[in-house]
This record gives sequence, structure tokens and C-alpha cells, in this order.
Amino acid sequence: MSTKTAEPAERAELVELVETAPGYRARRTLPLRVEAVRQLKRRRTLVMGAVLAALPFILIIAFAIGGEQDGDGGNGRITLMDTATASAANFAATCLFVSAGFLLVVAVALFCGDTVASEASWSSLRYLLAAPVPRGRLLWSKLAVGLGFSAAAMVLLPLVALAAGTVAYGWGPLKLPTGGALPADETLPRLALAVAFIFVSQLVTAGLAFWLSTRTDAPLGAVGGAVGLTIIGNVLDAVTALGTWRDFVPAHWQYAWVDALQPQLEWGGMVKGTAISVTFAVILFALAFRGFARKDIVS
Repeated sequence: MSTKTAEPAERAELVELVETAPGYRARRTLPLRVEAVRQLKRRRTLVMGAVLAALPFILIIAFAIGGEQDGDGGNGRITLMDTATASAANFAATCLFVSAGFLLVVAVALFCGDTVASEASWSSLRYLLAAPVPRGRLLWSKLAVGLGFSAAAMVLLPLVALAAGTVAYGWGPLKLPTGGALPADETLPRLALAVAFIFVSQLVTAGLAFWLSTRTDAPLGAVGGAVGLTIIGNVLDAVTALGTWRDFVPAHWQYAWVDALQPQLEWGGMVKGTAISVTFAVILFALAFRGFARKDIVS
């Protein structure tokens, strides 16, 4: 997506004429339904959905080949992985645990980072704006659809895991790694809370991907850049020498959702993680809108 110092006068005049034409309504341009259908039919959406849906079945096969868990992971501690086959709820929690750190990050980066940059790479972005679709409207539509697909990805995984886990391991209480169990009627609300926090914690990745998507016409660069910066955040969180500074790294709170699976629901980590994630996301989304509004789109 290349830029120039000023928008060509001819295009500016064309946009002005259309915007003042009788019957023109900016809010009716690029409806969310149209954008959602366009994104749903794309191959990367179907592939990512297939990967997320296949993950629970891959894990079931892996557990079947590996045999019964020994209950302590070989280190004297019981983890989510060690209780994965205890019930469908345990299996769903395990699927979230193994995917939250990378696979779901890739899904969010893909849905939010590919959306604008791909239009630029196809040289169709300028035609959308010449329709004319207001720039703010275009970004809002693409951001809403990107976040919607990201949320759908995070819901799809535990739903498939619950269904497959019920068949493979049966429905029952959620066995807690710390001891005890959550009654079966409490597991679904707790898992829903965990999924909601994972989505909120990934808003930083969404913001990074979306901002980069408005800065380049290379979709892979936007997606890869967001994933790479997220990985750097994980590395910084592992540097214990940073001390309390790690609290300001979004990755530090990415597994705070595990607190939702405790006998007594703990809100502290999730509240702090939400505040950090939302703050960074708002800044990145604002940068995306501000920068895109000032660019001359010629691709």
C-alpha cells in the first residue's frame, strides 16, 4: 500500500460528487453482512476453522496412543494435561490451554491482520474507497468482522472439544489440578468465562495485526508481525529480572483465565489482564484509524 503526499485532485472531486449525490448514505456502504460473507468464503477462514475443529480429535488420538495419564505429569504435580481425560469439561479446558499461547494467537492475527492488507495486495482497496466507502466505515466494518471471526474461533474450539470429549470421556465434573472438582452444572459458566477472558487478552494481538494491516500491502507481513511481536512479549514475560515491570506486559496475564477454574473464583489476575489488554488495544486501534485516514490509497 504505497502513499503519496496528497490525494489526486480528480479522485477527491469524484468522491465529493458521489457523497453529495441524492440517496447516498455512508452508513449503508459495505454492510457488515456483505463483509462477513466475503471473509467467510475465503480459503484462509475455512482452513483455520478446519484446524481448530480438528485439534480436539488429534488430542483424543494422542491420548489414546499414549495411554492413561499417570496423574502427576512425572514431576509430582497435577496439571490440566494430567486431568484431560477425566471428563469432557477437563478435555475442553486442556484444548484451551494448549492452544491459547499460539494457535489462537495465529487465528486472531490472521483474521485481523489479513483483512485490510489483502485488499491492498489485490489492488481493490482504492476501488472500495472510490465507491465511495468512507475510510472510517471501511475500517470499522473490517475490524468488526475480524473480531467477530476471532471470537467465533475461540468459541468453536471448546464447543467441538466438549462434544468430542463427551463421546470419548463422558460428561462429568471438572476435576481441578489443585484438588477437588467443580460440579457439572458449574463447568459451562466457568469455561465460558475462560473463553471470554482469552478473547479479551488477545485484543492486543488483534490491535497489532490490524494496525500493521493498515501500514502494508503484504498480508503475511501484518500477520507475521503481530505473531512475532506477541512472541516477543512472551519472551519478555519470561525475563524474571524485569520484576514488577512484567505486569505491564500483556503476555504476563494470558493464562489468568485458569483462575476461573478454581474452587473459589479469582478475579484479580483477569481484571488486571483485561485492563492492560484493553488499554494497549485501544491505542493500537486508534493508531490504525488515525494513520489510515491520512493516507493516499493508490493500491
